[in-house]
Amino acid sequence: MEKAKLVLEDGSEFTGIPFGTRKAVSGEVVFNTGMTGYPESLTDPSYKGQILAMTYPLIGNYGIFQEQREDNLLVNFESDSIQVNALVLSDLSRNFSHCQSVISLEEWMKQHGIPGLYNVDTRSLTKKLRENGTMPGKIVFEDLDTEIEDPNKTDLVSSVSIRKPVLFRKNGSKKIVIIDCGVKNSIIRAFLKRDISVLLCPHDHDFLNEQIDGVVISNGPGDPEMCKRTIENVKKAMEKCLPILGICLGSQILGLASGAETYKLKYGHRSHNQPCAESGTKRCYITSQNHGYAVDSNTLKEDWREWFYNMNDGSNEGIIHISKPFFGTQFHPEASPGPDDTEFVFDMFTRALK
Repeated sequence: MEKAKLVLEDGSEFTGIPFGTRKAVSGEVVFNTGMTGYPESLTDPSYKGQILAMTYPLIGNYGIFQEQREDNLLVNFESDSIQVNALVLSDLSRNFSHCQSVISLEEWMKQHGIPGLYNVDTRSLTKKLRENGTMPGKIVFEDLDTEIEDPNKTDLVSSVSIRKPVLFRKNGSKKIVIIDCGVKNSIIRAFLKRDISVLLCPHDHDFLNEQIDGVVISNGPGDPEMCKRTIENVKKAMEKCLPILGICLGSQILGLASGAETYKLKYGHRSHNQPCAESGTKRCYITSQNHGYAVDSNTLKEDWREWFYNMNDGSNEGIIHISKPFFGTQFHPEASPGPDDTEFVFDMFTRALK
């Protein structure tokens, strides 16, 4: 059986068996500790440019569901294509079993031209990334090679954002704009479920001339400081005192627009089991996350407060203005893949609109 290698920037090598599409790729090597939800994770635009290693050993056991659309959005997927550059597993389940599944994980990856590697010592790989931090790497074959490139040095948001505005549901009770930095379908669905019209706009679109009741800054990949046009537009929206909600990268952009600073986490938070506490109450929520950067709470301006913090490493998980309707969460309140403990954030924003 053919072998292939995952080679990290520091020269470390991890041998495995290839599956999916046979090609050499480069990307930032990261790990996810979730046990389920691989279709949602692989289609999350926040993973753009990354080689994703799953720490849970059994992946592929329930296959891939049929592609169905509601409100012109794919159900059970977070975008229209696989976003990761490659997938690294300990064990690949080729025999899937689920009443709604129509295709295996491997065949699905072949359809999208995505390579994978299994039978890899993902425990050793994860320990390496925890100790040294995420780093660029590549998957190579004996006869196929490529250069290692760091995707964080490129404008990843531009590659996942839509090109022109799209309206979802014309006659909602309120209308918001979602700045598409790599939005997940579940975020749009969360607002449609609350009878809110959604105008999805490109990340650099000047939305201030639109007739809207509020602004949502979506999740997305890469360094938030590269989203300069988006940051400037958010500053203008703050001057108009429009309700603003930032999610993941959107929370970082909101922080930058408020005058705070961001930084790159050592190995990021990618899972659906991250414990986050609410500042003041110290109530803990189990959250779904996928990010490599965070707001530096020590740089928040006078009128801003830390809303949530991560109970594992103390990093910021949310910011909120003391008097105006501006707030953001580093975690994903749409919870796809789960849990849905923090969906109240959408209800809170909906009340701010009204």
